Amino acid sequence: MRILVVGAGATGGYFGGRLLESGQDVSFLVRPARAQALAAHGLAIRSALGDATLRAPTVTAGELRGPYDLVLLSCKAYHLPQVIADVAPAVGEGTAILPLLNGMRHLDALDARFGAARVLGGLCVIAATLGQDGEIRHLNRSHSLTFGERDGSRSARVERIAQAMEGVKFDARLSSEVLQDMWDKWVFLASLAGITCLMRAPVGDVVAAPGGLEATLAMLEDCRRVASDHGHAPAENVLAKARGVLTEEGSTLSASMMRDLEQGGPVEADHVIGDLIARAAPGTALPLLRMAYAHLKAYENRCARTV
Repeated sequence: MRILVVGAGATGGYFGGRLLESGQDVSFLVRPARAQALAAHGLAIRSALGDATLRAPTVTAGELRGPYDLVLLSCKAYHLPQVIADVAPAVGEGTAILPLLNGMRHLDALDARFGAARVLGGLCVIAATLGQDGEIRHLNRSHSLTFGERDGSRSARVERIAQAMEGVKFDARLSSEVLQDMWDKWVFLASLAGITCLMRAPVGDVVAAPGGLEATLAMLEDCRRVASDHGHAPAENVLAKARGVLTEEGSTLSASMMRDLEQGGPVEADHVIGDLIARAAPGTALPLLRMAYAHLKAYENRCARTV
């Protein structure tokens, strides 16, 4: 397969790098400065599951020529409009687009631009960061990528993608319920981001505070209620796992959105939290979720005012 990975940051660089490492035909759509750095130093992955330094083929937006068989999107939601414009030359009649963004809002934008038939469902679970030296640092042992047709079918193209991912150094899973998988992740992520951003603290510090455990569970219930109203209620084992992670004593886990917020950077407030609220049935209270959203939007307003 001819694969285009949009970006070579922590997520795209990791999964794209592992595909490249396995012998797949992978190119990275990057900005000129990142292209120069990769040309000089290679794509470096540092992981307890195996290090790699790879010669990474790159292309910039002005150089992009298509079509590609698979386009892997892993950008932040607030970069999606520009990414859609940049990636358009890579998309042909037979191109499959596999987005790894959180939530659901990005599907509407991709469907509108490229047609729903080209857009798969997908998600990933990984903790990784881009170091100052440009290395991709994998922070734990989780590195899964789930994908599938949104109607649950096992098409020839997803079978071909699954074949391309055989033998890679990450956990690849072809799912027949990828939309449910995406909702399950969204419920967990919105709960984690909502509570850690609202409290400006990791999980362990939140649950150790008076009322912190109850607030965390109330946030999870708000998110679960919206998913349930849309016919995508998480299974009890999924909720039990989420409760365990979100209420673990001493846990240093926090959402990447909280780290972005504390560093004064942009956040995915509308995509992860606001869009979940927008999908709620009219009149649904969602007190904790709405408070978290107000907190994030107040932060954005302050940032805009002080620029």
